[in-house]
Amino acid sequence: MPQEVRALWVVRDVLTHPDSIKRMVARAHDAGFNTLIVQVRGRGDAYYNARWEPRAEGIVTQPGFDPLALVLKEAHARNIAVHAWLNTALLANMDTPPADTTHMFHRRPDLLAVPYSVARELYPVDPRSPQYRARILDAARLERNQVEGVYLSPAAPETKEHIYSMWMDVLEHYDVDGLNFDYVRYPAPSHDYSRVSLDRFRRWLLPHLSDAERGRFSALEADPLVYVDSFPARYADFRRAQVTELVERIYFGVKKRNPNVIVSADVFANAKDAYENRFQDWTDWLRRGFLDVAALMAYNTNTDLVRSQVKVAVEAGGGAKVWAGLGAYRQVADSVVAKINAARAEGARGIVLFSYGSTVHTGQFNPNGDYLQRVQRAAWP
Repeated sequence: MPQEVRALWVVRDVLTHPDSIKRMVARAHDAGFNTLIVQVRGRGDAYYNARWEPRAEGIVTQPGFDPLALVLKEAHARNIAVHAWLNTALLANMDTPPADTTHMFHRRPDLLAVPYSVARELYPVDPRSPQYRARILDAARLERNQVEGVYLSPAAPETKEHIYSMWMDVLEHYDVDGLNFDYVRYPAPSHDYSRVSLDRFRRWLLPHLSDAERGRFSALEADPLVYVDSFPARYADFRRAQVTELVERIYFGVKKRNPNVIVSADVFANAKDAYENRFQDWTDWLRRGFLDVAALMAYNTNTDLVRSQVKVAVEAGGGAKVWAGLGAYRQVADSVVAKINAARAEGARGIVLFSYGSTVHTGQFNPNGDYLQRVQRAAWP
């Protein structure tokens, strides 16, 4: 890993054509970036030759075109590191669900996360039925201000096994320099109340209750939510434990196969919000050695706030384990440069801009299309 990581998050739409990949790598190199974090799993689909998930829609049909393989070829030729970015629990868009019937959304609706609002209604419904999946979609649409789409249930053992297998598939078939978690969390406190999560929580909780409590609650078990409603703090702990268990297993699985591959996670920069509302205990992951790097999604335009968020992360894991992820899409280049300097002052070892697309397309914060060049001149001349 370079002394300072200077990275770009590259969203999957760039990976649909060889020409856009080659152009992206060349631009990153010319602007002095040394790391690319490329989104190779967007919504339960693959921008690489995957064993476990369908090829993403929209990838140009050309013989032998493998988006991730081409990124690696182009980037490594320029001494740029490539990290494969995989969205973890987020599985499908709520308005345009996947058409491919082999997609996990269609094959395994029983593994979908369920909103609290429909949990009682869905508990007795066959989770493999089309009605079950449709009802989850309807509920997700009503919560679109809180959730990004349809998620997998982090509590389901088969979810964890699928995600683990997907990571190992990438690791074993591509010469990546790193693997990057995104959406490694719950979408909101309103999720997940699926049957598998409720049943596993009940089994997890019962050994910790007194005989009297177990007797009292056994008479109330006709209500599938009785335990989560009665022990909300413990259910929060249970949900945090599901995400942490996945991160820990994948981290050590990667290191066993290739200790040189960097494992990072894109995390909510507000550690309290991450812990309480997303069940993403990333400061604990750093302290316990389950991550090499926390990439803070510190997208706020307030430099002092970003500085304080970086400080919390550095205190938790040390500067070598912190990259400041900055929102280029919502501020001008000079403002991002101020945050780069603030993050450096707090000891962060890396900078990541979100996203490549916003730095090359003209817009409100990039009127001349020269965002990368402006950052290069000011931040690493």
